[in-house]
Amino acid sequence: MKVRIINKSKHPLPAYETEASAGMDLRANIDAPLTLGSLERALVPTGIFIELPVGYEAQIRPRSGLAIKHGISLANTPGTIDADYRGEIKAIVVNLSDTPFVINDGERICQMIVARHERVEWEETGELNETERGAGGFGHTGKK
Repeated sequence: MKVRIINKSKHPLPAYETEASAGMDLRANIDAPLTLGSLERALVPTGIFIELPVGYEAQIRPRSGLAIKHGISLANTPGTIDADYRGEIKAIVVNLSDTPFVINDGERICQMIVARHERVEWEETGELNETERGAGGFGHTGKK
């Protein structure tokens, strides 16, 4: 599918790294290195603007390598970019480690996945169909 994109960054367009990749890495588009101390967060611009078709969203997710090696994640994950949003894509990057982390211009800070979604029409009712799980919540299928 084709998606309209404006690239105001100094970096190449987001791209799939392999044939089977679901996500495309987004890069920091910053004028100077940004240091995140332990438990600090920052809104990091990418310089990327997109126009998704109605019925699609873009999800912004952490990169597993940054998470395991440096404790770097996103504060809201997945972040959702709606089809009618036309602003710059930015990521709320958080340092969950106990050591400072420096984000440099062009660093791959998160990944973006474009996915189709459905809209629901609510059908109010007084009861729901029974299932084996029922109302079992958090941890109900864990160790006994």
